[in-house]
Amino acid sequence: MSCDHLVCARCAGPVEEGRCPQCRAIRDRMHHSGGLAGLSPLLLAAALLLLLMFALAMHAQF
Repeated sequence: MSCDHLVCARCAGPVEEGRCPQCRAIRDRMHHSGGLAGLSPLLLAAALLLLLMFALAMHAQF
């Protein structure tokens, strides 16, 4: 989701312009959301590769 088309209820301006403190807070929250959004694709690929290697090692053990 992006704030490109959102309108602030407080100042009636576009949220992406950040005219008032409420706009800026919403824009910052949307652009800096937590979770996997902040991870780079390379880091995700490395994590998946490690998980696959671990699964194969556990499968070979049994």
